[in-house]
Amino acid sequence: MDTELLKTFLEVTKTRHFGRAADNLFLTQSAVSFRIRHLESQLGNPLFSRQRGNLQLTSAGERLLPYAESILQMWGRARNDIALSEELSVQITVGASAIFWEFDGISDWINRISSADPGLALRLESVPRQHMSKRLLDKSIDLSITSEPPANDDFNIVKVRDYQLQLVTHKPDCDMDNISELPLVYLDWSTRFSIQHNKIAALQRTAVIHTDSCRVALDHIIGNGGVGYLPSPVIAQSVDAGLLHLVQDAPVMEQALYLVCRADHEKQTMIDSLLAVPFNKIIESID
Repeated sequence: MDTELLKTFLEVTKTRHFGRAADNLFLTQSAVSFRIRHLESQLGNPLFSRQRGNLQLTSAGERLLPYAESILQMWGRARNDIALSEELSVQITVGASAIFWEFDGISDWINRISSADPGLALRLESVPRQHMSKRLLDKSIDLSITSEPPANDDFNIVKVRDYQLQLVTHKPDCDMDNISELPLVYLDWSTRFSIQHNKIAALQRTAVIHTDSCRVALDHIIGNGGVGYLPSPVIAQSVDAGLLHLVQDAPVMEQALYLVCRADHEKQTMIDSLLAVPFNKIIESID
């Protein structure tokens, strides 16, 4: 199958508009329409219902969507693997939610890996946490960084650090009794965090900012005021500088960061050498 057809299908799915998809792909609208018709002809089913001003996926299009995404991910990875040179002999793909690529220590760890093994090519991808296990199982990523490791014997799990989520505000001397009027900034951290957050009565209101970016949440509280939970390594410098203040008597949420890979991965030797590079400090392995 022509991967360009699948790319076009995904772009039309994303934009729900042939014209916008054509602009994004630097094609004419007639070329986009031709590609979609050709793909539908190959599959023997219509992929979009074409009502004026309302382009929707058909049930066949919905079924194709995860396969198209997976095929293109694997094709991109295959091209990169085949293109490896004598200097770069192995590629490892690391996946993490976008929020973790901002996390304190990640960049330093990646730099230490590159220094420890110059022959390793690293591919770093942002992966929604709900897709992480599937991406590990289908080997479109080799290793994941997560705070919610899967409870599955198919995976090796290594805890690399503990940290806390702490409630902070721009105002000094606040406690849980006087934050109810402050604008809420909600960092979309994890399912477990969401459950814990929902139990805190003083924070039950609509967030002025709902984000999966530590930097956006941090900058908004400092610049515009507000209250919200942020990771302790992210807020440390701002607290020391007096730009942020811990809310007194606020619940502290204990968290941990894990590295996860398949237990039967054919690149296990390389993954093990990667795991041996300290992420601050390897704390414990979970069988």
